[in-house]
This record gives sequence, structure tokens and C-alpha cells, in this order.
Amino acid sequence: MLSNNDILKKLRVAHKLRDDDIIKILKLVDFEISKGALGDMFRNEDHPNYQEAGDQILRNFLNGLIIHLRGPRPDKR
Repeated sequence: MLSNNDILKKLRVAHKLRDDDIIKILKLVDFEISKGALGDMFRNEDHPNYQEAGDQILRNFLNGLIIHLRGPRPDKR
């Protein structure tokens, strides 16, 4: 079974995203994360600074990625 960290890693590679790109995508949904904290999620599980990506980070990243790829949702009037 894939962890949230594995999903983030695979999406980063598939969309050719750098850490700066991921931070910008998360800002699209008003989610702030430091470059260091993001880097900790991409470390190997046996590294002492490894951080597990929670559901909130993955959910916000996926919502931001939708906005990044499709553009903002149009207003319904």
C-alpha cells in the first residue's frame, strides 16, 4: 500500500515539479509549508528527519494541483 509520502513523490515526478512548484501549488489553497518541512517528507523512511505526510497535506496538494492544472473555478452566477 502506498503512503501519502509515496503518492506525493510519484506526483512530483509525474508532473516534473520542483519543491518551489509544490510550495506554490499549496499556496493556491492557502496552505503554507516551508521548504525544509517539505524536504523532510521526501526523505527516506529510515532518515532521522523523515516526516510522514498527513492526509491534510495530501488533500491540500491535490486540490491545489487541480487549480494549477485547470485554473481557478469559475464563479457561478
